[in-house]
Amino acid sequence: MIAVDVSGYDVEITKHAFVQAMERGIHPDLIEDALRKGKIETYGKHGVKFVCEGKRTIICVGEIVGTRIRIFTVEEGN
Repeated sequence: MIAVDVSGYDVEITKHAFVQAMERGIHPDLIEDALRKGKIETYGKHGVKFVCEGKRTIICVGEIVGTRIRIFTVEEGN
């Protein structure tokens, strides 16, 4: 796990991720909380997962390229 301050990045949530979140009943505020307060796990060269645990565990999967964080999947964990 590494610490990343997302305020220095441009966060882009793809249409696909947003539609997935709405279908799964995940409110946009929960996505924002996951990005701001969640634990960050890295994988591969650019991949990141933001995991926010609470009543519901929200996982945002994306990548960091330059000064941009691109979220392409939003799911609910166990």
